[in-house]
Amino acid sequence: MLKFGYMAMLLFTVAGSFWLEIILKVGVLRRVKRTIFTIAPMAIIFLLWDLYAIHAGHWFFDSKQILGIFIPGRIPLEEVLFFVIVPLAAIMTIEAVRSVKKNWLVGDER
Repeated sequence: MLKFGYMAMLLFTVAGSFWLEIILKVGVLRRVKRTIFTIAPMAIIFLLWDLYAIHAGHWFFDSKQILGIFIPGRIPLEEVLFFVIVPLAAIMTIEAVRSVKKNWLVGDER
């Protein structure tokens, strides 16, 4: 059961924020291009950082707490999903606040 620890945290994050897309209709998942351009640059930077840290011996993932599915560079699938799901949850949360507060402009919308 411990093998699903990291994935359980990710699923908890999904459960805690993705309902905002359905209930409050924040529309983050409908704006795919904008969402990708928001998340991808930082996800790539952090995955490269992980890659370096893993190969330098500064960082590792407990094999007892991950599924054992890796992308090239020995980065676990859960780590890749982390850099997508957590920022997506944050974006959904801020969009939910904006939908409730009405007329709250951020970023390039001013």
